[in-house]
Amino acid sequence: MAEIVVAEPIHEIETEYPRPITLSITSGSSSDHVPEPFESERLPPNLASKIQRFLRIANLIEREEPRISYLCRFHAFEIAHYSDRHSSGRGVRQFKTSLLQRLEQDIEVTIRKRKEKSDIRELKRVYHAYKDYFIKHDRTFDLENRQRENLINARNIASVLFEVLKTVTNPAGPRALSDGNASQKNSEFNILQLDHGGIQHAIMQLREIKVAIAAIRNVRGLPPAQDFKQHGTFVDLFDFLQHCFGFQEANVANQKEHLILLLANMQSRQTHNQNSISKLGDGVVDELMRKLFKNYSNWCKFLGRNSNIRLPFVKQEGQQYKVLYMGLYLLIWGEAANLRFMPECLCYIYHHMAYELHGVLSGAVSLITWEKVMPAYGGDSHSFLNNVVTPLYMVIKEEAKKSKNGTADHSSWRNYDDLNEYFWSPDCFQIGWPMHLDHDFFCAQSSNKTTSKNAWVSSNIVKKRKKREKNEDEDQGVTVAEDHEPQWLGKSNFVEIHSFWQIFRSFDRLWSFFILSLQAIIIVACHDLGSPLQLFDSLVFEDIMSIFITSAILKLIQAILDIIFTWKARKTMDSSQRMKLYLKVVFSSIWTIVLPVCYANSRRKYTCYPSRYRSWVEEWCFTSYMVAAAIYLTSNAVEIVLFFVPTIAKYIEVSNYRIYKILSWWTQPRQYVGRGMQESQFSTLKYTFFWALVLSSKILFSYCFEIKPLIAPTKQIMKIGVRNYDWHELFPKVKSNAGAIVAVWAPIIVVYFMDTQIWYSVFCTIFGGLYGILNHLGEIRTLGMLRSRFHSLPSAFNVCLIPPSSRNGQKKRKGFFRNRFQKVPENEKNGVAKFALVWNQIISHFRLEDLISNREMDLMTIPMSSELFSGMVRWPVFLLANKFSTALSIARDFRGKNEVLFRKIKKDKYMYWAVKECYESLKYILEILVVGNLEKRIISAIVNEIEESIKRSSLLEEFKLKILPDLQAKCIEFSGDENYHSKVVRALQDIFEIITNDLMINGSRILDMLDSSQQNERDIIDFTRNIEPQLFESDGSKKSIHFPLPDSGPLNEQIKRFLLLLTIKDTAMDIPANLEARRRTSFFATSLFMDMPSPPTVRNMLSFSVITPHYMEDINFSMKELHSSQQDVSIIFYMQKIYPDEWKNFLERIGCDNLDRLEDESKEEDLRKWASFRGQTLSRTVRGMMYYREALELQAFLDIAEDEDILEGYESAKRGNRALSAQLEAIADMKFTYVLSCQSFGSQKASRDPHHQDIIDLMKRYPSLRVAYIEEKEEIVGGKLHKVYSSKLVKAVNGYEQEIYCIKLPGPPDIGEGKPENQNHGIIFTRGEALQTIDMNQDNYLEEALKMRNLLQQFLRCQGQRLPTILGLREHIFTGSVSSLAWFMSYQETSFVTIGQRLLANPLRVRFHYGHPDVFDRIFHITRGGISKASKTINLSEDIFAGFNSTLRRGCISYHEYLQVGKGRDPGLNQISKFEAKVANGNSEQTLSRDIFRLGRQFDFFRMLSCYFTTIGFYFSSLISVIGIYVFLYGQLYLVLSGLEKALLFEARVHNIQSLETALASQSFIQLGLLTGLPMVMEIGLEKGFLTALKDFVLMQLQLAAVFFTFSLGTKIHHYGRTILHGGAKYRPTGRKVVVFHASFTENYRLYSRSHFVKGFELILLLVVYDLFRRSYQSSMVYVLITYSIWFMSITWLFAPFLFNPSGFLWGTIVDDWKDWNKWIKQQGGIGVQQDKSWHSWWDDEQAHLRRSGLGSRLIEILLSLRFFIYQYGLVYHLDITQQSKNFLVYVLSWVVILAFVLLAKAVNLGRQLFSANYQLGFRIFKAFLFLGVLSVIITLSIICQLSLMDLIVCCLAFLPTGWGLILVAQALRPKIEVTGLWDFTRVLAKAYDYGMGVVLFAPIAILAWLPNIDAFQTRFLFNEAFNRHLQIQPILAGKKKP
Repeated sequence: MAEIVVAEPIHEIETEYPRPITLSITSGSSSDHVPEPFESERLPPNLASKIQRFLRIANLIEREEPRISYLCRFHAFEIAHYSDRHSSGRGVRQFKTSLLQRLEQDIEVTIRKRKEKSDIRELKRVYHAYKDYFIKHDRTFDLENRQRENLINARNIASVLFEVLKTVTNPAGPRALSDGNASQKNSEFNILQLDHGGIQHAIMQLREIKVAIAAIRNVRGLPPAQDFKQHGTFVDLFDFLQHCFGFQEANVANQKEHLILLLANMQSRQTHNQNSISKLGDGVVDELMRKLFKNYSNWCKFLGRNSNIRLPFVKQEGQQYKVLYMGLYLLIWGEAANLRFMPECLCYIYHHMAYELHGVLSGAVSLITWEKVMPAYGGDSHSFLNNVVTPLYMVIKEEAKKSKNGTADHSSWRNYDDLNEYFWSPDCFQIGWPMHLDHDFFCAQSSNKTTSKNAWVSSNIVKKRKKREKNEDEDQGVTVAEDHEPQWLGKSNFVEIHSFWQIFRSFDRLWSFFILSLQAIIIVACHDLGSPLQLFDSLVFEDIMSIFITSAILKLIQAILDIIFTWKARKTMDSSQRMKLYLKVVFSSIWTIVLPVCYANSRRKYTCYPSRYRSWVEEWCFTSYMVAAAIYLTSNAVEIVLFFVPTIAKYIEVSNYRIYKILSWWTQPRQYVGRGMQESQFSTLKYTFFWALVLSSKILFSYCFEIKPLIAPTKQIMKIGVRNYDWHELFPKVKSNAGAIVAVWAPIIVVYFMDTQIWYSVFCTIFGGLYGILNHLGEIRTLGMLRSRFHSLPSAFNVCLIPPSSRNGQKKRKGFFRNRFQKVPENEKNGVAKFALVWNQIISHFRLEDLISNREMDLMTIPMSSELFSGMVRWPVFLLANKFSTALSIARDFRGKNEVLFRKIKKDKYMYWAVKECYESLKYILEILVVGNLEKRIISAIVNEIEESIKRSSLLEEFKLKILPDLQAKCIEFSGDENYHSKVVRALQDIFEIITNDLMINGSRILDMLDSSQQNERDIIDFTRNIEPQLFESDGSKKSIHFPLPDSGPLNEQIKRFLLLLTIKDTAMDIPANLEARRRTSFFATSLFMDMPSPPTVRNMLSFSVITPHYMEDINFSMKELHSSQQDVSIIFYMQKIYPDEWKNFLERIGCDNLDRLEDESKEEDLRKWASFRGQTLSRTVRGMMYYREALELQAFLDIAEDEDILEGYESAKRGNRALSAQLEAIADMKFTYVLSCQSFGSQKASRDPHHQDIIDLMKRYPSLRVAYIEEKEEIVGGKLHKVYSSKLVKAVNGYEQEIYCIKLPGPPDIGEGKPENQNHGIIFTRGEALQTIDMNQDNYLEEALKMRNLLQQFLRCQGQRLPTILGLREHIFTGSVSSLAWFMSYQETSFVTIGQRLLANPLRVRFHYGHPDVFDRIFHITRGGISKASKTINLSEDIFAGFNSTLRRGCISYHEYLQVGKGRDPGLNQISKFEAKVANGNSEQTLSRDIFRLGRQFDFFRMLSCYFTTIGFYFSSLISVIGIYVFLYGQLYLVLSGLEKALLFEARVHNIQSLETALASQSFIQLGLLTGLPMVMEIGLEKGFLTALKDFVLMQLQLAAVFFTFSLGTKIHHYGRTILHGGAKYRPTGRKVVVFHASFTENYRLYSRSHFVKGFELILLLVVYDLFRRSYQSSMVYVLITYSIWFMSITWLFAPFLFNPSGFLWGTIVDDWKDWNKWIKQQGGIGVQQDKSWHSWWDDEQAHLRRSGLGSRLIEILLSLRFFIYQYGLVYHLDITQQSKNFLVYVLSWVVILAFVLLAKAVNLGRQLFSANYQLGFRIFKAFLFLGVLSVIITLSIICQLSLMDLIVCCLAFLPTGWGLILVAQALRPKIEVTGLWDFTRVLAKAYDYGMGVVLFAPIAILAWLPNIDAFQTRFLFNEAFNRHLQIQPILAGKKKP
């Protein structure tokens, strides 16, 4: 296509614009011209920000003003052309072509439709029209939504037309716009409209907002703008900071609004009368200053520097200076990009810039240049970004590149923590200001030999900077030092190394305690004490004191490890710290020598002194060793003393005085974090008491049941001399049967080190349950409990959710046993009305969410009436179900006194209320219905009779109550007939007749009244016939009844309610029927009786934000996705069957009968929403989080509403009063912000992904929703394309995505882990003092959102000594209702997020941040590194590091259970396993992290125990429990194969030694793993009742829960152990799918082969070998008792994936799986072939961890592989062919046999390659010859050498493990043998093993699939929960698409 040439426009006033295009333009006939919108949303990234607004306006006004639309598009074309003349940007050429074609099409048509003579006049006419409209209405803030949209459109149109008009009359034309010289200021705003033009919003009228803005705009006394080469004056303080330091304009606008809202919200809490304030309070500014600069102040003190925040002496100027300093920090933080993860780096930057700011403000003059001091980095709007942020960012980026996407060793690159911790040292000031970019800090290469462009950051910048600094130094007469070559600094303070030694190093005190305790227990057990007092016996006591020798050895090991592990951080370590490390090694070595020498020399040598005073100790005896030990323990004694006075210990640690630094130098590392973490004394005593109980129980149990029973057998084993072994003993001279002793003791030792985790679970259950009971958890568990307690809910609601100011300052009593059932005072009865209003809103939302039907909503709603203010509540009908009928039955059959009847009815409150309301309702309806005078008198007389009889207590005597059921039936008939006048009259007459004739004993009086009235009428009117009309009938114009009744909403509701009360039966007892509605209602009611802070008014509450990171997850299900099928089952069909009641309610709500009709009526969008709200989608999360805003508006309404407003209703009041609605929206805007951080929104927009439109739809649905995303676009700089990254915030305005802020970034932000980087980029757009982190698979509920302001008050409540910095919340797992696996996981997760975290927070004080939905103290965390950490791999579990960081920085984390948030989990086994693997990987990386190391070292001993056993200790204990099984089995294998066990048992039986036989035969590890499930049972018991808990627990076992949890154990230990040893942690996406379907055999094998199947086969092999060779001397029963649990675990690891695989036993599915398996095995791998397509690719990927491993890890892997050679060594000596020979030659010959088989396999493989293609017959003959040869050899050996069949079996058992061991060794040595033929043979051998294992696994599955009913049984236990709910599972699994 030829280049388009655009001529310069001719700027004559009347010139036709835009005629000057030289390209000929033609157009067709215009008669049929119909304008269509031109694409304005999907534009080239480099043009979108420049032209999008013109194209949008063109589409908007095209129908009314087609010529103006054309001019706007032409203007956009010119800008696009001048911006990218060569069309080099992505998509630019295509866009320009399509736009030009549209212009050609429209030019002639639009000219004819022009209303003026020229284009300029046309532009002016339209511009002035929209401008005038906007000016006329812009001061009105209480506009309707439609009016507001029109006003926004008018503003946007006028703005765009003004720009077009200005360009037409400007000689520079659009070229100036394309160059950026006339760029229009963005008129859109986020929350506050701070520019003087535009639409007025209600939030701007709030007084606290006004005073905050006034403080920001106080520019008096600032230096003149001319000093910064600017014209005019500064608008506000931020404008001054922008020009002073060169911040970006969008960043300034963003942080300006941020600070205003912070100040305004804090101001709102300072004064109760907001309208009376005239200026911003100094206390507000001081409080924010204190919070914002707390970390900076601590940093300055730590480094011994003075703070550069210097305030003037004049008080009037102080507030201005404070605002400037705060604004400067926020601007730095807002533009810092990835530097926000480095808080002390930001402190360093701020330190220098604050100093410069002070110099500018004070007018300081340089002593050298005698000019005013100016900032080092002033200038243009990107100066700060380019000169400060970018160089530091480049360091981070280059270091991240060295990580090789997290696969490189951690010690080879610096992560965020390393770079940040460099600023913990005074050395950081050597970087200087301006920064010296040739400083070592900026060097990113670890080798001096590297001279690439990345040797140090930004080499061009360095050269320019150095040249400039050199010139400046020469001018100032300073000698310039010679350049030095930058060197890589290395790690800072800590090095992450893959090693299990990290666990010992981090928690050395724990392991020392356990090792020393074990030694002491063994010593005590050996002495066989009869009484605890015998511990003080001199011999026993002296032996026990030998533990200090062990302690010295352990400390020496620790000191050596410290040096080894910190070696690569030595360059950045302080010299005193290095000296301390070396001295610790020296002193530890000295003690390791001194203590043993003293012990040996002084043993049994005592020096005794008699006691001077009367004492039970007659004399004091000690030895030199005791003296040495006492000296050795001196430092420990000091620690113990400080432990009991934590306040002093904290002061010493935190103090910066030199004396305290010297005192703590030896014991405390001098680091910025981890100091002063001590809790209050009471908190310390609580968790000390907890651990004292745990440890005492553990030690006592270990002594009695683990150690002591082995002492006597051990002594016997040592005495027995075994000389004859069953194999060639390699160490025959070893005495005392050391091998047997190790085999017996090793498993017990392993159990000793892991069973503390079990005891922790036991006491966690006890303490957690106790705390739950005291916190009223589970008080209302069932509908029956809810009904019985419902009458107390209004008072509880009034106490908990109504601000005290609305309750006359009513206070709640504190304490566990407080009285929460407070009666509402008489003058506060409107609290009941408020409760009714809120309750109805909750029920209304239940209906909108389709949890209840229309009928259920009627039954659950509380009628709103003025009676509520008098204290009378008309309770929901579902509470009164059947109560009226029951009361009638009681009255009908009652015999006795009136008082007894009244008492009996009043005993049931709801029955009494039902009777009373029915009576009053009937009276009210009759009053309105009956209008005839006679009828009214009669009814009044009847009512008087009834009420008088009640007063006289003569009701039973004057009325026949047995007639009441007949009267009820007639009332139902009367109430139900609303359409026919005659039927109503007849019903009234029947009622009158029943009352007067049957019910009333003296009804004659009423009849006499009627007769007398009729007689009077006869006297007046002379009629000879009977009275006509009859009673209640109308006579001409005279009406007796007013029918039809008035169309009044309240009246209709009352009639409906009256009918419900009369007719409702027992079925209403189960209202609501939906289980989710029941759960939510019960929990909300329960939470009202929990301890929560009193709420402030909404205007006085803390403000908060919610942030949700989003990547590529589902937003909404599309119609295609809903109908797409996996295994022939669509998602919509699946959901109809899983949620049948909600589907029925949905169809009722939208008025459709079925799915087909719904689609025919074009209600697909409703269907998409319904389905999406039941999956793990973003739309579900957004809907839930926006309930916060709805709740705030509702509560703000209650805060300011009068009684009349409450009666009118919330929705009606908002609709009828626009000013009120605007005020409520303004308050909600000030208090709440929701930001979606959509990382890939920009790329989705560019690729036209439907997800982009889904997010825009969300913004349209929720106008206050904001979306932050990264924009990547190409800009032409110097003729070359450069990628530019920006962080953008957008909102929806009139249906369009509208940019609010665009902040340029120094580069791509995704350097580290994706999720925290995504959060970090979006956090700058959040607002408020609190921040809730929500994942995109979460949900929220309106009733829970109502408690948010209570929760935020927790930030003002001290937890011990500190205010909380993170508030933990509980989660409800909403995906646990269908499959058994989802049920298991939901219970497991629920127990952790409730009883587990309850105990962690109190009393243990070690709760961290475990993901979402915790609420952060936002100001605390944005100044301390953010809400997560992002270093690649090491921070894989990014969330928990926020908790670590908060704790290390002296924060406090609490937990609160009165508010819950929904959470989704994956329902399938494979998805669950991936999640478990990710968590295990994350825990292994935590094990290596500096955070865990510092917590383990800096916590006191008992808090350290809490930290260990609640984080990595759980995984490590799980790992060593499985290791214990291996140790036991390999020990038994050694005893059996060597013959030791047989010999020892023979000796025991000869000498009748029972203890020895018991020790050898007992199970070596104690199966107490079941106890770890106790917390789950306790929590279920608390919340659902203990009978339900017991039933669920039994049911879970029947559904194979034990199998599932045992299988999960294998997943955890495999990934945890492998990652610590080799690394390789990575994020594993689970998909978060809503449907559970069959997984193929191939997929299961790939996922579980190495983690489960190999280990399962190994354990079974061990068990089989053990069984084969123990039979001659051991009974089978003993074998079963020993090994049953191991058999269970082995079989579970092998077959659980197939048991939990839906349709896993269908024969057709099995056949397909077999074909797929063979195809996968045979498929060749290679580049680009995925692992799910080929075994070869999968096998290579499985070894990725070994390719990254270091030498040490490979050696460990080889050593572990050697265990597989034990089988061969032991078994070959048990072959019959060896004839019991013990010669070592037998073992050598076994290797010859293996070599023969290897050669045989090689020959077959070689023959296949050479002959299989062309000589198939010859190849087959060759294979037959080999087979016959092998067979002949076997026959010959059996005849000559007595080779038996058993020998062949034993050979298989011996050689198969050897082959596997060879494969593992070869994989570890891959770099050495990969180029040789051995590697190809290894691959072939590994493939054969995998195929063999697959066949062995597949065979039993195929057999079971062949049997009948197996699949039905599997479906039952997999989906039992669904069957219990009568859901249709079988059609889903059968694959039927339609219901």
